[in-house]
Amino acid sequence: MKTADLISTSDFCLFHNVEINFVEMLQEADLIKITIINKNAFIPTTELQKLEKLINLYQLGINVEGLEAISHLLDRFEKTQEDLRHLRNKLSLYEDD
Repeated sequence: MKTADLISTSDFCLFHNVEINFVEMLQEADLIKITIINKNAFIPTTELQKLEKLINLYQLGINVEGLEAISHLLDRFEKTQEDLRHLRNKLSLYEDD
């Protein structure tokens, strides 16, 4: 992974006004991935959207356990949406318009 695809955890936390230990808790809960380079923690840019969603939910008063549950349900929902899209595409092959 290129370092251009990484954002310093400390910079991210400073910008979003969150504690570094919160991001570490999310990583320990396996909700996000963090990359360590030379003893410094970095967040891959692919994780930013998910991390920002989790921060917004956390700021609404949802604890890490609740974030785990919500994340799991959202993942299942997205998978179901993907399956539905796939089935609709498959069905359209057999329909006469």
